Amino acid sequence: MTTNKRRFWLVLLLALCLGHEAVAADSGDGPAGTSPTAPQDPFSLDLASLLDSKVITASKFPERLSDAPGVMSVITRDELRRFGGTTLGEILDRVPGLTLSTASFTDRSLIAARGDQTQINGGHILFLINGRPTREILEGGLIGDLLESFPVEILERIEVIRGPGSVLYGSNAYSAVVNLITRKADGEEVEVSGLGGGGRAIASAGEVLLRHGDLSVVGAGQFHQEPDWIAPVSTPYGPEQAVIPYRSKGAYFETDYKGLSLMSSYTEYNTDYLEGLVGEGRWRRGFTDLGYKVKASATWDMNFDLTYTRATLDAKYYIPFITRVSNDALAEWTNTLALTNKDHLTFGTLYDYISGQEDFFGESPMMVISQGRRPGGAFYGQLEHQLLDSVALIGGFQANKIGGIGLNVVPRGGLIWKPASQYSVKLLYSGAFRAPSLSENFMDYVPPANIGGPGLKGNPGLSPETVATIDLALSYQGKRLQGELGYFHSKQSNDIILANATVAGEYVNQGEITFQGGELEGNYYLGKHLFLKGSALYQVNDGGSSLTPIPNASGKAGISYQDNKLIVSLFDAYEGPVSGYAGALNPKPGAYSLLNGQLRYDLSKYMHAGPHTPVALVVHGENLANRAVWLPDWKDVPGDSIFYNRGRTVYFGIEVGLKKE
Repeated sequence: MTTNKRRFWLVLLLALCLGHEAVAADSGDGPAGTSPTAPQDPFSLDLASLLDSKVITASKFPERLSDAPGVMSVITRDELRRFGGTTLGEILDRVPGLTLSTASFTDRSLIAARGDQTQINGGHILFLINGRPTREILEGGLIGDLLESFPVEILERIEVIRGPGSVLYGSNAYSAVVNLITRKADGEEVEVSGLGGGGRAIASAGEVLLRHGDLSVVGAGQFHQEPDWIAPVSTPYGPEQAVIPYRSKGAYFETDYKGLSLMSSYTEYNTDYLEGLVGEGRWRRGFTDLGYKVKASATWDMNFDLTYTRATLDAKYYIPFITRVSNDALAEWTNTLALTNKDHLTFGTLYDYISGQEDFFGESPMMVISQGRRPGGAFYGQLEHQLLDSVALIGGFQANKIGGIGLNVVPRGGLIWKPASQYSVKLLYSGAFRAPSLSENFMDYVPPANIGGPGLKGNPGLSPETVATIDLALSYQGKRLQGELGYFHSKQSNDIILANATVAGEYVNQGEITFQGGELEGNYYLGKHLFLKGSALYQVNDGGSSLTPIPNASGKAGISYQDNKLIVSLFDAYEGPVSGYAGALNPKPGAYSLLNGQLRYDLSKYMHAGPHTPVALVVHGENLANRAVWLPDWKDVPGDSIFYNRGRTVYFGIEVGLKKE
């Protein structure tokens, strides 16, 4: 048994041993809590509320997790507090079925769901901020800036749908939907944290939450820097001694007044870019949503939203030779309507307009190599019908028209059976699509003579990628234990690939690939103090290792102890081996695990601070086993690897707050 596997199972065994002791020491359940979605200290909630939070992403209205028409995981406020995390990527690595990944050609920081990474971007996962989509539409799905820069301390919870979500959310909601739900002001609160470590490591954050009558204001910021990673890198042009930087910063703002809301975020991520040579790229994203909520009747809620995302990439040095800018403007009208006490309808319509441009400055003058714009529109509906007390039926569709592409319809349907109050069985069928990116449609690149290499040609006649997924899940929801066992089968069609890439590559629709596998998830509170979390994924696909760099097997386990003064947590994420890299010039990618830890100790009594001015010592450790991780560079240099994680980073610092109810 390898060291990584031994450590993973040791963490799980330790969790179980400590858990039995905690049950004996603390069999009480604590006082009853308030609403599970209220922005309050999670330690004040009862155990049932900690596990049975309501979700909104699967239907666009609140419902119990067991009733939601989707296979979902929720990272609660309690988990965010216990395990911590300096980046969104680190936090999402704790979600069942999600795997951290990378691609040298476009984005150093990616995440894949259920093994699905058939592109060199994150275009098969849609990110939402409080239910509103944010997409990068020129390359097709760059997400590194969100994963590395979004201010995570402002998050109330994260809801993840594992599987398609295009019926309600459109393009890119293909293999997963990640909804970042932020905290809401319930009084006046300010919190600032400053952490530092060796090699100029920094992790600082601050949040402000204010409420005055019907007006609420929320703001947050984050800056993160890791020590430079000096690594020898072999490239097609020879060896390099790469100095790999890592810096990110992000901000979030939201204000609400009597149904009118404005929210905005900015994320920026600086790190190395590998395209034959090593250079430094800067990914940036601005996101804004203007929304208005109207209660048309006691059972009918309307939302009007104008959403805009601008994403850019530029280079600090000569490599990567390109700059990109993309714009996505979306107007949407959404309705949720309780037709009867057994029927709940979600429906809406939207209009989307996208544009973008990519420039190449490998020689003078600068060349425009990709430029385009495209309108789109859609109508969608989803009905949930309570057929019997124990049986609910789900049906829905989205009909969309994108540019010159013909009308596209994606369906969904399913059944939820609850044979007992604590058990549920979900059988779901869902379709989804990813529209061609602007570069896939309009790229026109002939390499200069002094650079050489293949050309790239867009194809205006591309069809959307499509997927059809069947989910079967059995779940249990108790007062202390939540668990789910599931099977999925996803058949992808019309995959967009680059044909004849060695001569004059052109984007085409080609072939099919099927992903299938099993998932296991469990969350267990052994009293209020000790919490255990674990999951496992096994997936296979019929395309072989050349079509996806994601390992077949992965397992995750975490243990956390919390009382009124102290939090101590460990979380280990294990990823199995990948095949086909025996001849890699750089360190061979293989099985690895990332063990992270969090310690938080309340210093308020030593600082003579009251309950409304908390002060705490915080220690956060990443990759505690101190292993440099290299992942497959499977598209840019097939059979080689790319740098991913430099090794151990430990942060020490102080967290200070000021609260007024």
